[in-house]
Amino acid sequence: MLKFLLRPILIGLATAAVILITVPSLRQDLLHIESEPNAENMEDVQVSFSHAVHRAGPAVANIYSRQYVEGDRLKLKTQGLGSGVIVSDKGYIITNYHVVAQADQIVVALQDGRVSSAQLVGTDKQTDIAVLKVEMNNLPVIPQNSERKTKVGDIVLAIGNPYNLGQTTTFGIISAMGRSSVSTDGRQAFIQTDAAINKGNSGGALVNTRGELIGINTASFQQATDLETYGISFAIPYPLAYKIMTKIIADGRVIRGYIGIDGQDMNAVAARLLGIDHVSGIIVLSIAEGGPADKAGLKEKDVIVSIDDKKVLNSQSVMEMIIELRPGTTVNFEVLRNGKKITIPVTIEEDPKD
Repeated sequence: MLKFLLRPILIGLATAAVILITVPSLRQDLLHIESEPNAENMEDVQVSFSHAVHRAGPAVANIYSRQYVEGDRLKLKTQGLGSGVIVSDKGYIITNYHVVAQADQIVVALQDGRVSSAQLVGTDKQTDIAVLKVEMNNLPVIPQNSERKTKVGDIVLAIGNPYNLGQTTTFGIISAMGRSSVSTDGRQAFIQTDAAINKGNSGGALVNTRGELIGINTASFQQATDLETYGISFAIPYPLAYKIMTKIIADGRVIRGYIGIDGQDMNAVAARLLGIDHVSGIIVLSIAEGGPADKAGLKEKDVIVSIDDKKVLNSQSVMEMIIELRPGTTVNFEVLRNGKKITIPVTIEEDPKD
């Protein structure tokens, strides 16, 4: 009887050990469970995210944008409020474009009490990103991990300065990824969360339970649409924000590649309508007159299946690929036209919207 009871227990313990060994993140997550020194049962165990806030909080600064008083260039008034995230010990801070767009002077207040004016390195209106720089020593830098993948259901914390109350942390989960319907051009993919983001949180940090930066808070759904809603907020994914920052630091602005087409993802229905077997790629719906695609000879109803031998999955992947190319670069588009494959070289130009 004893052997009969011991066997499943031992098998269960062995399975748990294997899982903890092969999935290190489970071991790390367990470290976030804190208990009282004399805890004797589960009622005394407390789940806390104080470790994450302790790591990330000092690197989230208050941002105040100031303007000259009309008719008096000697007086300044504070006209904007937001937050910013210190991402480098060299003094670089990421915030939102809309936080500093109208500023004549930008003031940064750290959580340790230090205050400094900031230099505006550059902005990118399309992604709502601005990069600031402060000349200060011993800056707290927010933890960053580019290898960490964010998933729907992950617990997140939004840190910022809502309504100038002082640094505040709100709690939620990742509700969705890749939300593009609320962006100005319908292309930028936001992180959607139910962590509260209010006026003053813009430009602040969205972090995971390890205190690592995963996004730059930008707006609530109400701010984006003027609808009365709760529990729907958005953040710019950290990889995109970091990429935009490096471009701004390098060139003073973001230089995007451009070909001048509007496309639709290919699917089985569209393939049948066009009378082709290919179901991957994008269909060219329209071409900007005088743009690179027009000059190269691309036509409406062409199906783009690859670019420089890289398979085209959807219109989003094409846009991301083209944006990263420097103007003047020539790439080969493999296109299906009237059931035949042809190769068309296209020379990338700079996006005129920039």
